[in-house]
Amino acid sequence: MSASPIKTNYPALYTLITVFFFWGFIAAGNSIFIPFCKSYFSLDQFQSQLVDFAFYTAYYVGALLLFALGDLSGKDIVGKWGYKKSIVYGLLFSALGAGAMIIAVEASVYTGMLVGLFIVALGFSLQQTAANPFAILLGDPKTGASRVNLGGGINSFGTTIGPIVVALALFGTAESITDDQIKALELSKVVLLYICVGLLFVGAAGLFYFSKKVPSGVENEPMEKANKALRTLVVMTVLLAVMFTPVFQSYKSDAALKIEKLETEISSFEAAGKLLDQPLVDFNSTILTKQEEVRSLKEPLERSRMYWLSGALLVVVGGLMFSYTAARKKSEGWGAMQYPQLVLGMLAIFTYVGVEVAIGSNLGELLKLDEFGGLQSSEIAPYISMYWGSLMIGRWAGAISVFNLQGMKKTIALIVVPLIAFGVILGVNIISGKDMKPLYYYIVCVIVQIIAFFFSKDKPARTLIIFGAFGVTAMLIGLFTTGTTAIYAFLAGGLACSIMWPSIFSLSIIGLGKYTSQGSAFLVMMILGGGIIPPIQGKLSDIIGIHQSYIIAVVCFAYLTLFAVLVKGILKKQNIDVDAIEA
Repeated sequence: MSASPIKTNYPALYTLITVFFFWGFIAAGNSIFIPFCKSYFSLDQFQSQLVDFAFYTAYYVGALLLFALGDLSGKDIVGKWGYKKSIVYGLLFSALGAGAMIIAVEASVYTGMLVGLFIVALGFSLQQTAANPFAILLGDPKTGASRVNLGGGINSFGTTIGPIVVALALFGTAESITDDQIKALELSKVVLLYICVGLLFVGAAGLFYFSKKVPSGVENEPMEKANKALRTLVVMTVLLAVMFTPVFQSYKSDAALKIEKLETEISSFEAAGKLLDQPLVDFNSTILTKQEEVRSLKEPLERSRMYWLSGALLVVVGGLMFSYTAARKKSEGWGAMQYPQLVLGMLAIFTYVGVEVAIGSNLGELLKLDEFGGLQSSEIAPYISMYWGSLMIGRWAGAISVFNLQGMKKTIALIVVPLIAFGVILGVNIISGKDMKPLYYYIVCVIVQIIAFFFSKDKPARTLIIFGAFGVTAMLIGLFTTGTTAIYAFLAGGLACSIMWPSIFSLSIIGLGKYTSQGSAFLVMMILGGGIIPPIQGKLSDIIGIHQSYIIAVVCFAYLTLFAVLVKGILKKQNIDVDAIEA
């Protein structure tokens, strides 16, 4: 007599996937929030990117704290609490962050907003650690991947509409608001937005806590020790703080304050000159003198900041490479980090999240350039929505393999599903009143992605090589062109990123055995890349210009392609058939 199939707990699953939606909604909304904050608070590009720094660093800090507590106690903390309670705690923590955001917005304090976002994302870190295994627990383990993919699809929908809703909260229904007008905007709608978000967090927590249909999800599996890995990660964290502190302090230095004073004086002279039919020669002469003084003060200051930020990147890369070499000599105490595919995969996740976020977060500033349309911050939402929506296009297409379609049915699905997703993005924006005509021909890029899917054949290494090369090519086209061609190329970075996470993840944890769960936790920590790489691109932009700063994206996609090549060789040496792994 065959055992009856395990039924899926749909009420719990539907509640759970709302959590996936929150992650995407807030993360993509930051891409609109960043250029707004730059204008509203008169920030440079690096300072505006601290939105990403606060948000994604929280993921790392949260995951590291959970790992440290687990390593010290010998028990997986999330498993000990239970997935249900962990998600409830995470939602309530995020609600606390929403409250902090409301207070900071009311007071118009940028640092307070960063603290609020950090707390929101700290809650997300706990939610994300619990949500994926919880989705598998809510039904037959054999169909667990489909439930995780459903969550990913909802997450991507959140990334598509997040920029639209945040733009409405910041700018209302106005078609165009100049950056000067942004400074005079009332932020009451932003307060209302975060009140709604906070209530949704509390409401979702209540649904989880009081629902009798949601299992506790308690797992009492012992946690594998990894003392050397923990020590290395703690040292990396301390060194990262050491590298970022001088950069933050430099904004209060004598040179920075003098630059700020000079720039205020230049603005005053320019405003006075505009009041006259013909600006006075004395004004022009004074302005030029002061601008030269600003340049002489700024160049060494910006170089110093870039050195420290480069040092932060070196800390991450160097720390992981040290782990890679040390664990190969003596594996004891390194836990999952004794496996080279995992360590290289940690760097790949760091790079992947970093480039995904950096492209979108710097896009608003790029679109302000005359050669890229000269758009105001209030006009960029359709482009940001299309960028993050590009990830949805790829993820919906990537989920097709879950349904075990064969032959012509699968071929048709691979063509139709991305086109439907593209139509959804256009439709959502058009309904919200956005002009999407400039993005109709972006369908050409979607067709290129569809072709890439046919070549990738659901094999993670092959997929990563093809989409990594796609990303490098798109970024190079964007760097060496301007106008619509370049805009489409940079937006296509979202198409390239869309399918990378599951490919990197599966290649990194294959062959880890009892360390698989721990390896997954290490990979989640490396979401840190979203907090490090965007600010580095932002500072590079302050030095060489926003367009040229996208060279960072080229380097990132190049490493992701290299990772796929290297890991194929590593797994082959471990007698693991790479082609047998499914993305």
